[in-house]
Amino acid sequence: MKIRNIISKILHFFNLESELENQDSVYEEIKKGIIFKGTNLWILIFAIIVASVGLNMNSTAVIIGAMLISPLMGPITGIGYSIATYDLDLFRKSVKNFSFAILASLIASTAYFALSPISTAHSELLARTSPTIYDVLIALFGGLAGVVAISSKQKGNVIPGVAIATALMPPLCTAGYGLATGQFVYFFGAFYLFTINTIFIAIASVWVSQLLKFPIRSIVGEGKKKKINRAITLVIVIVLLPSIFFGYKLVKQEEFLQRANQYVSNVSLFEENYLLKYDIDAKSNKITLVYGGSRLSENQKNELVKKSTDFNIENATILIEQGLALNDIDDKNIELFKLKEQIINLNTALNKKNMELDSILIQQKFGQTLLSEIKTIFPQIQGCLYSESLNFNDTFTSPQITPVVILSVKSRIQDADKTKLNNWLRQRLKNNSVKIYYE
Repeated sequence: MKIRNIISKILHFFNLESELENQDSVYEEIKKGIIFKGTNLWILIFAIIVASVGLNMNSTAVIIGAMLISPLMGPITGIGYSIATYDLDLFRKSVKNFSFAILASLIASTAYFALSPISTAHSELLARTSPTIYDVLIALFGGLAGVVAISSKQKGNVIPGVAIATALMPPLCTAGYGLATGQFVYFFGAFYLFTINTIFIAIASVWVSQLLKFPIRSIVGEGKKKKINRAITLVIVIVLLPSIFFGYKLVKQEEFLQRANQYVSNVSLFEENYLLKYDIDAKSNKITLVYGGSRLSENQKNELVKKSTDFNIENATILIEQGLALNDIDDKNIELFKLKEQIINLNTALNKKNMELDSILIQQKFGQTLLSEIKTIFPQIQGCLYSESLNFNDTFTSPQITPVVILSVKSRIQDADKTKLNNWLRQRLKNNSVKIYYE
């Protein structure tokens, strides 16, 4: 009994009935959203131009802005709703308006890209030319969220989010780019993505409309219902199968890219040869390696190719090219390199000698520094000689540098003062082996 109560409470959180909009209001809202004339038509054209500019300039923010103002979701939702409720009149109007919207969008985007001086296909544009199964999932769940929001009293900010997620505008603009530049591969790829988004948003609308039990608006026999359901199933299969194939290819390409990068890292240094640059083409399973250093022999190249088996990419085509080969430098260039190397060594030795001379000069003047510091404590000191000398002793494994301080005094210094002065010098020089003499 307790388990049943718990399940009942959990299901209560997922219940939509308490928040459902009046069914007639939902119908009127969907009906109003399918029409493309006046305001809706101008907004569509402006949104297409904005999205085209965003794709042309490779600006994600501009593309998102275009998706937010696009009214394309309306007729797609209308198609799904009309199929679920068997409203053939609404279905015809939705298809008619949606076809007109597609045509207007293609004309606007094609005209823009035909006039634009920039014809480079940037990453944002290329991303809309290779749809996969993941785009199907985005369209399906985005469509489910959108239709649930339309049917609810608490619409919130779901509709703009669905417009961004399902991305209806960019594929249409990319299709226009393909037409304007004569690159029909882009046109068909982008239009296929747009078809996926359209079909699965509409399917989501059908499912939600049936789940929420929206009233059937025309009398339809069981035979016709089965015919409609078979048609829906056929459309889903036709659209879905290529996307599954492309999704599989995408996963395989990602796996190859990951393994190829690991392989490249492993062979970046090979027998005194450095990898100057590389290129990984995941679509054709090809890796190009350019090395610099000593000239690679055929055996070395074969060894590099053989290493690919350690990373499960033995079927990849690996091209190994020689960049800078030191063996190819002629004798004159070798002599030039040697002379440059000698000049660098001489400069290094000269700098070292200069540093030693500077060190000696600093040591010579250090006695003056010590004298000025000592006189403030012991005025009877009138001279100071400071030097550093090597101390050789049988107990040392190597000679040690020992500071030597000779102090000239005007008058006799008490033994207690000498002890203080000696301790001060040891602290000042940070050396307990300093030799201190008085004269």
